[in-house]
Amino acid sequence: LTTPAVLHYSSSGQKVSGPIPGGPTTQIDWSLNQARSFRTNLTASGPRPNPQGSYHYGMINVTRTIQLSSSAAQVNGKQRYAVNSVSYVEPDTPLKLADHFKIGGVFRLGSISDHPPGGKEYLDTSVMAANYRVFVEIVFENSEDIVQSWHLDGYNFWVVGMDGGQWRPDSRKGYNLRDAVSRCTAQVYPKSWTAVYLMLDNVGMWNVRSEYWARRYLGQQFYLRVYSPIESIRDEYPIPKNALLCGRASGHHTRPL
Repeated sequence: LTTPAVLHYSSSGQKVSGPIPGGPTTQIDWSLNQARSFRTNLTASGPRPNPQGSYHYGMINVTRTIQLSSSAAQVNGKQRYAVNSVSYVEPDTPLKLADHFKIGGVFRLGSISDHPPGGKEYLDTSVMAANYRVFVEIVFENSEDIVQSWHLDGYNFWVVGMDGGQWRPDSRKGYNLRDAVSRCTAQVYPKSWTAVYLMLDNVGMWNVRSEYWARRYLGQQFYLRVYSPIESIRDEYPIPKNALLCGRASGHHTRPL
């Protein structure tokens, strides 16, 4: 049973202004139009005429496009959820420790592709390689009948577009490249897609996950490894000397700060 409701403060004597919105519906156009209407106020709290200064997300060349498609399937007789056909499984050693100490066999870069491969779902410790300070486009695709939300640790991104149906390169013509909202979580409506722009300016091993927690637990997540070959403390702080080590990293020693 679903119905609209009105919430107001107990001290408020005002009635609702205008007609009350209709109840839930299977049509998503209204929700898409509402989501696209959220914009950054470019006239507040910033110098004119360009509050973002010389760094504006709509004026940077995208050098990589990543399409992420969610799916559900039975894998080895058990219910699993996947991203680009890979259902994530936890390794015996935390990924950041394995990466820091260069421990082989814990994960492999490229274990998840940039685009949906279209094959059957399978299990793996999925890690996607990415270069430091690359400007990327990520497209979240939802072919299912539920609203999904996706979160990226360590970053904010600009939600530049969303629409129903299948994403195509010419969908970029409808992107908002002027006053999009900066967020770290984005919704993807049923049978729809959401596109974000992102500057990979934070070195580390970052989790990309479904915010539907049962799906995340059953594999709908992966890690984005943003790497700088310089390995400088300018780009990433060293591991604390009192860090807890476990798994295959137990016999290693941390370097002092």
